[in-house]
Amino acid sequence: MDIPFVIATLMRRGMLTPGRPVHVIRQLDELRRWGYGVGGELRASAARSPHRTAVIDESGSYTYAQLLDRAERLAAGLRGELRIGIDQSTHADRVGLLCRNHAGLIVALAATSMLGVDAVLANTGLSPAQLSVVAAEQNLQVLIHDTEFREHAALLPRYIDRVDEYRVDAMVAHAPPRQVRPPAREGRPIMLTSGTTGTPKGARRPNPGGLGPLASIISRIPLCAGERALIAAPIFHTWGYAALQMILALRGTVVLQRRFDPRATQAALAEHDCSALFAVPVMVQRLLEAPTAVRARRLRTVAVSGSALPGGLATRFMDAFGDVLYNLYGSTEASWASIATPAELRRAPSTAGRPPHGTRVAILGDDGKPVPPGRPGTIYVANDMLFEGYTNGTRSATQGELMSTGDLGHIDPEGLLFVDGRQDDMIISGGENVFPSEVEDLIAGLPQVLEVAVVGVPDLEFGQRLAAWIVLRRGERLDAEAVREYVRRNLARFSVPRDVRFLDALPRNATGKVVPRLLPW
Repeated sequence: MDIPFVIATLMRRGMLTPGRPVHVIRQLDELRRWGYGVGGELRASAARSPHRTAVIDESGSYTYAQLLDRAERLAAGLRGELRIGIDQSTHADRVGLLCRNHAGLIVALAATSMLGVDAVLANTGLSPAQLSVVAAEQNLQVLIHDTEFREHAALLPRYIDRVDEYRVDAMVAHAPPRQVRPPAREGRPIMLTSGTTGTPKGARRPNPGGLGPLASIISRIPLCAGERALIAAPIFHTWGYAALQMILALRGTVVLQRRFDPRATQAALAEHDCSALFAVPVMVQRLLEAPTAVRARRLRTVAVSGSALPGGLATRFMDAFGDVLYNLYGSTEASWASIATPAELRRAPSTAGRPPHGTRVAILGDDGKPVPPGRPGTIYVANDMLFEGYTNGTRSATQGELMSTGDLGHIDPEGLLFVDGRQDDMIISGGENVFPSEVEDLIAGLPQVLEVAVVGVPDLEFGQRLAAWIVLRRGERLDAEAVREYVRRNLARFSVPRDVRFLDALPRNATGKVVPRLLPW
């Protein structure tokens, strides 16, 4: 950890302001004893600012002290009723969480963290059958779930205890307060990969070892102490989870909605006077399309991650909302690799930006050696938060301390990173390497196009060819040949999609990523 950098960054963001000595001592002691997971961060913020509002959702608001009390009581209930976290001599228990964004999810995350058990964050878009597979593969002992997922839970094996929202409330009501102690082992969050091509894998994520990771991110994204942030990105996703950790560490206020709706999000940003919004790219696109009912007065940071920004979206969004957009490129496995600031997105709207302090990015060829600037290769990254491996025992490819993100990209002469597409998305058509994302980005720039997906499909003559699925803006018209001609004028002939289909909407998963296997063919 670069201590001078961390201190300077935290001072600049208002984290090291003086406080009552007894509160500061308690805050530091909680971090020392409990670590920097969700449970430790909640305890530290409650020690320093117990009466500050921690979370606001549709049920109301909770101070840090109230949120901690609920988390401690739930932890005591899980341990007392279900024997979770009792025997940690050989392995950590695993508790599944199938919850949308609301205060109860934060309580459950903090409770499992304080018990030293692994929390498996399940995608709310899983089918009952997929959830059963995940429960078996991840060896779940308990599933804490929103009441709306009762039918999903009913199909699980009987040895898995189900805890819905009513049972959580009962545990909290009857469990004694302040009965948890620091666990013998540190629990880890297990994030599920997006699963756009099959059953998701479990990625075991580390907890921060200190304040270095926070300082690294907020050195490029200007989040400050006391930030009031609406987290629209799903917390079960790496980006939403990271946003929660950052705001808790900053002793800020988290605003949550169970479902994303652009008009409701606009209203909540204004009503709760939010200064920051965490989202995935499709959400900011929806915000841009929605009629602006109320504009948030203090919104100065809109941080997105999770998928590529479609062509021109960054510029259009900033033209409407101001230069407040920050784009973090990373993955479940690598955490973050780079961050693009508004100035960089103005200069190059498709850039992934630059690595923050303490992060190293390299573009390597098939031989594992760096490629020259401007040349494409595989993106590798090193930072303090690389994942610990998949729960099935496999890992991502590495070169020394560097880990592959699975993406292809290049760095321009000015040092900006650009992501060219997934390694497994690149196709070979008639002997030529073709990146669908390049074509997708071009078509997305057409004024008639709302959203587009371009993927490779089998071809008897050329091996593979590109196909495009397009959603038009309301009232616009466009035909397939016009799309092909536009691509033909701007890219090589082998980049022209032979198949162009028009849809009412693209199939997306709960994190906003297009699911190629669901595209009608």
